[in-house]
Amino acid sequence: MRVAVLGAGSMGCHLGGHLARHTDVTLVGRPSVLDGLADGLTLSGAGRARAHVPPELLTRTTDPDALAGADYVLVTVKSAATAAAARELTGRLRPDTTVVSFQNGLHNARLLRDALPQTTVLAGMVPYNVVHTGPGTFHQGTTGALMLDAHPAARPLVAALRAARLDVQPRDDMPRVQHAKLLMNLNNAVNALSGLPLREQLGQRAYRLCLARCQQEALAAFAAAGVRPARLGPVPARLTPWVLRLPDAAFRRVAAASLAVDAHARSSMWEDLERGRATEVDALQGEVVAMARRHGLTAPANARLAALVHAAEQPGLHRPWTGPALLHALSGTSDATEDRQVPGH
Repeated sequence: MRVAVLGAGSMGCHLGGHLARHTDVTLVGRPSVLDGLADGLTLSGAGRARAHVPPELLTRTTDPDALAGADYVLVTVKSAATAAAARELTGRLRPDTTVVSFQNGLHNARLLRDALPQTTVLAGMVPYNVVHTGPGTFHQGTTGALMLDAHPAARPLVAALRAARLDVQPRDDMPRVQHAKLLMNLNNAVNALSGLPLREQLGQRAYRLCLARCQQEALAAFAAAGVRPARLGPVPARLTPWVLRLPDAAFRRVAAASLAVDAHARSSMWEDLERGRATEVDALQGEVVAMARRHGLTAPANARLAALVHAAEQPGLHRPWTGPALLHALSGTSDATEDRQVPGH
């Protein structure tokens, strides 16, 4: 089986590296990443032993013509690059090639389907974060199961992913899964602006209050749109803002699984800011703002957080925010009223 990864950054190299011992893998990406793979690719984290993938198991190229002949193309580009990815795929795929969008955001699979009407395009979801920690080294900081549309065309890929010891779940409710993932991804911006590892950031209530505000606005927009996000963890989506607002000690007891992450794990958005790249905040906080607006609602916390991330994208303007400072920037006032909010209110 031939698998091509389009957009071989941190996530693409992680998936391609795991599959390389079980399938023929081609990585299509930027020279800045691929040049670091001359001696192979190293995978770490998620409780697995550190593993090295020798260079002879990987085809590395910047040429999209290498996508021709693939049985599967895994699209892992940032959401803003999906239209460009679709253009690179057009005219290069076999009729029986299956494309899988392993991207954040709600609309990437649809955009690819619209551009590739003769191709099977499946939606996928990656629940964990992967950071490029050094040349050719990719570290998975959190855990969870990959998810993708339960479609007959997906079965060989699912088998290969499982052979590579990656947990994967075919789902019949991927739109609901993607909305639930969007809720989780609203923390990417908070983490990026904090400058802290995820475990440390989530352990501080002021940062969690920022996230709770963003999620509350998202849940209101989802309800107005008639969307009920899937339950992906131990707590139903509608209760997550309440859990986030708990005092630190209570949060540690209730949400122990949320803190069971690698001590060095950070969001991909933090990595983007550190490397001076544009972020996906418009596909995350920006999506909530747009959805709220379509239904006559507002999402001021998400709008403000998106603006702060865009400001941090500018050269020389990226600086870490403390939790209280970030919370004040979202609200302009103290947040004592958050303590009195309970489920259902």
